[in-house]
Amino acid sequence: MNKSLSIALLSAVAIPSYAALGPAGISGEISLNAGYTSSDSNFNTEGEATITSLDQSGSSESGSFVGPLGNLAYTFGSQQQQQLYMGTTREDIAVGTLAFQFGYKYQIPGGTIIDVAYLPTVIAAKSWTNPYELNTARQETDEDGNAYRLTLDRIAGTPFTLDFAYGTKDVENDELVGTELARDGKSYYLKAQYRQMLSRTSFVLPALKYIKHEADGNANSYDSYAFELSYFTFLNKHTFGLTGSYTVSDYEGENSWFGNQIRSDDKLGLFAVYEYDKLMNWENWSLISLAGYSSSDSNITFYDETEYFMSLGINYKF
Repeated sequence: MNKSLSIALLSAVAIPSYAALGPAGISGEISLNAGYTSSDSNFNTEGEATITSLDQSGSSESGSFVGPLGNLAYTFGSQQQQQLYMGTTREDIAVGTLAFQFGYKYQIPGGTIIDVAYLPTVIAAKSWTNPYELNTARQETDEDGNAYRLTLDRIAGTPFTLDFAYGTKDVENDELVGTELARDGKSYYLKAQYRQMLSRTSFVLPALKYIKHEADGNANSYDSYAFELSYFTFLNKHTFGLTGSYTVSDYEGENSWFGNQIRSDDKLGLFAVYEYDKLMNWENWSLISLAGYSSSDSNITFYDETEYFMSLGINYKF
C-alpha cells in the first residue's frame, strides 16, 4: 500500500459503488518491530517442564523479540478490480489478527469484494506431548495446521462484511494424551462485521464471531461465541485504534483428568494500535506501535491463561 493506515481504514468505510483495490502494479509495505511478550500458561513449552499438580497455575514465559511484518500486492484489471497479495494485511493487524496469508481479491460491479486466501503454518508451534503428565519432565512436540478463508467485503456496496474460514490442526504424538483429549481436529469460523461512521474522523466496527472446533477428542471439541468492538479515530498524522473482545467457549465432553468436569472458558481481549505517519517528514515512513492483552478464565484452573505483548516498529510503504 502507498497510503497511510488512516487513509486505508477510512477508505474501507467510505464505500463507493466501485473503487480500485489499490494502485496499479506492485505495492506493499514492510515494518521492523521490536517488543516484549509475556504469558502465564500450563502449555508454555518455555516454562516449567515438570509439574506436580493439575491444580497449579501456569508457569510464566517472557522475553523480547524482533521481527518483520508486511505485505506485497499486485493490482491489475481494466479498473484495478483484481489483486494478488501475500503477507499480513493492515485490516487484520488493526484489530489484532496477525495472520500470514496468500490471497486473491476481485471486486464485482456493485462494490462487493470477494477475497479468497490460504493461511499456511509458516513456523510450527511447540506443545507438550502430554501436558498433564506429573512429576516428570514433559516432552515437546510440534503443532501445525492450515486454514482457508473466504471474505465478502462491502457486500452490495454496504458497510457489511462476512468472513468464513476452515482450518485444520495437527499435533505430533497426540495419542499420548488419551482418546478423549486428542487435539487433532478441524475448525469452522464465521465473522459478521459492520462499519459505522461516528464522524468524518472516527468510526466503530462491531462484530460477532462463531467458531466450531471438532477435535478427535470430545473433551477438546467446543463451540465458541464472541463479541468484538473496534474504535478508530484520526487526528492529523496520528491514527489510534482500540479493539475489545469477549469470548465464551463451551466444550462438549467430560475430562477424566479433572474429575469428569466439562470445560467452559471466558476470555477477555484488548488490543491497541497507534501510527504516526510521515515520520521525520519522510513521505512513506511511519512509526507503528501495537499492544495486546488477553485473559482466559476457565472452570478448570489448569486452563487459565494470561498473555500480553507490546511492540514498536518503523514501517515503509512502497
